[in-house]
Parts: sequence; structure tokens; C-alpha cells
Amino acid sequence: MSGRVKLMETLMRPNRSKLKRTLLHKPSRWNIVRGDTVQVIQRNHPEYGKQGTVAQVLRDRMRVVVEGVNVAPRRLKGDAERGVKGQTIMKERSIHYSNVNLVDPVTGFPTKVTYSFLEDGTKVRISKRSGAIIPKPDILTQRPPRNLVSSKESDTIEDGTVWEETYDADRPSKWAAMREELLKTLEEKQQGASSSI
Repeated sequence: MSGRVKLMETLMRPNRSKLKRTLLHKPSRWNIVRGDTVQVIQRNHPEYGKQGTVAQVLRDRMRVVVEGVNVAPRRLKGDAERGVKGQTIMKERSIHYSNVNLVDPVTGFPTKVTYSFLEDGTKVRISKRSGAIIPKPDILTQRPPRNLVSSKESDTIEDGTVWEETYDADRPSKWAAMREELLKTLEEKQQGASSSI
């Protein structure tokens, strides 16, 4: 390899030390889900030891938002045209997922998690501290309703029209009829062209 090619390769290669750690390591499995009780385990964090419920999991940024933990003031901008004043509210900030651990339901202390299968085949999370099963929160089964447009009144006139058979297999489709007409016109044009020659 020539020196020019080596130089171009080193210039085009990204400097891995400058890349964010989030881009270098993405977890393949998430043990923490929305509704879990977690505790901050990072010792130099100002909220070390506090417990709370996970309000949101930001998987693309590898962070979690915990209710009542890591609260900071957030400034909301006002709008003079509408007459809305600016205000400062207290809002939870996100924490990196590696700085929190699930809370063991038996001991109440943070724990690591392993997975296992029950006799009926369901996959469950198991606490490494006490061996107890950590159930998935009920909030995961309660999905927010979608904004579906549905009419309250039925647009069907009679119940008999719902079960009425509308497809007739013997009747040719309109596309087949159009195709036959096109073929007839093409044959006529070819016959007219051949008779004029």
C-alpha cells in the first residue's frame, strides 16, 4: 500500500476516542422497563441511594427518566401575544441506564437481574440478590388508547345488508371486458391495415 492510501485511510477513519460511549456499546437486552422501581447506584451522583419508579425509557439515548429523582428547574418560555407568562417548573432529567439498578422486591435493595423460564414456559426476571421473581409492571399491559376515528352510530341501514353476498363469480370483471374490447379494436386495426396494403 502506498503512503497516500494509508494517509487517506487514517484521515477517513473516525477517532474512536472521540466517539461517544453510547455509540460504541448498545445493550442487547433491557432489564429495566417503564413502571419498574429502581435505585440510583452511582456513588458520585447527588441523588445516590434514592428510589423511584421509571416513567420513561429512552433506548436510543440509553437513558431512563425516574419519577422524583434527578429533578432540576426547567424554564418555560412565555408568549406575549397570547398573554402567557414565562415560568420555571421542576422536571425530572434523564439518568444513564447503567447508573440505576432494579430494586429487589424482597429485600428492598438494588440487585442485578437474570432470566429464567417457569414450568409453563413464561420468561421471568429473577433477582440475583434474593432469587425472587421480579414481575413486569402492570402499566405495560395498559396501553394508551389510539386516536381511532369511529362513529357512534352505525352506518349500516339493515342487518341483512351486512350478510348480503355481493361477489358474483360468474360475472366477468370490468378489466376483462375492457381487455377484450382493446383486443377487438387492435384486430380490427390490423385487419384494416392489412387490407389497405
